[in-house]
Amino acid sequence: MVSLRSAGPLSAGGSLGMHVAGAESNVAVGVARLGHSVTWAGVVGADPHGEFILRQLRAEGIGLRHRIDAARNTGVMFLEQRTADVTRAFYYRAGSAGSTLNREDLDRALTAGARILHLTGITAALSPDAQKAVEYAAERAAAEGMEVSLDVNYRGKLWSREQARAVLAPLARHASIVIASDDELDLVASDPVRAAGTKAAEAGATAAGLADSEEAMAAELLGRGVREVVVKRGAAGAAAHTARGRWDQPAVPVTSIDTVGAGDAFTAGYLSALLDGEDVAGRLQRGALAGAFAVSTAGDWEGLPGRAELALLGTTSSGTTQR
Repeated sequence: MVSLRSAGPLSAGGSLGMHVAGAESNVAVGVARLGHSVTWAGVVGADPHGEFILRQLRAEGIGLRHRIDAARNTGVMFLEQRTADVTRAFYYRAGSAGSTLNREDLDRALTAGARILHLTGITAALSPDAQKAVEYAAERAAAEGMEVSLDVNYRGKLWSREQARAVLAPLARHASIVIASDDELDLVASDPVRAAGTKAAEAGATAAGLADSEEAMAAELLGRGVREVVVKRGAAGAAAHTARGRWDQPAVPVTSIDTVGAGDAFTAGYLSALLDGEDVAGRLQRGALAGAFAVSTAGDWEGLPGRAELALLGTTSSGTTQR
């Protein structure tokens, strides 16, 4: 879809800037900029918005396995910078071209082969056909020996948590890597704190209790065949759980400008390091660096780094100019 961004309240009018948006697109750009071969599969409308998306993705060196739906429009999202700390999204993608994604679209893309298939819960929320396409892709890729990366990416304006849980928990059994924010993990695993279901239990959910809850949910996913459970915590960093233990990664300290797309940037860094053969700690570190670039620059993906730029953060003093 495209994102029309406003620097202030939408109700006050003003200028809008158009950007390519979508979690999978953000990850595709991030991985491509880090030097990997990437293919994007999707559907756009026969309209200027769709042309814009295809042109921008091609410009990033991303291969396309796309379909143009002449009967439907490309999805649109308005993004409002309501205050310095609050951004609001308004979706206009019901019945969009992207929502018609089907298994034939992904069949064509998967036939070309890949080392990793990356999926998110957002696409599955768009329509029953898109949900079936995501399920088909995950099952087929896993059967063919591909790594399947599933980022929960819950969007409350697209579906309820109950609807998401009913779809994503079964989908996770095909994933070798599950990625979720710390408030999304219960959508793919049973949360023992939530399952207690009493106000007393909720009131007593201390930081230690929440950590135990995360460990329990990660252990459940690992027991179901997931190899890595990656938990994103924003400014608090990230963690990865595997059968060999847990790794924690602090966030890279930067001046935050725009947090939209930061989680996708982290995912792109993590998957890039996996493709390079880095260990879990190395994957988390590159993910944190990519996320830091995202939050310290404007746009969903525009500020994501090339491989040579990764060293800019953590080695260059804040506020300096490289000459």
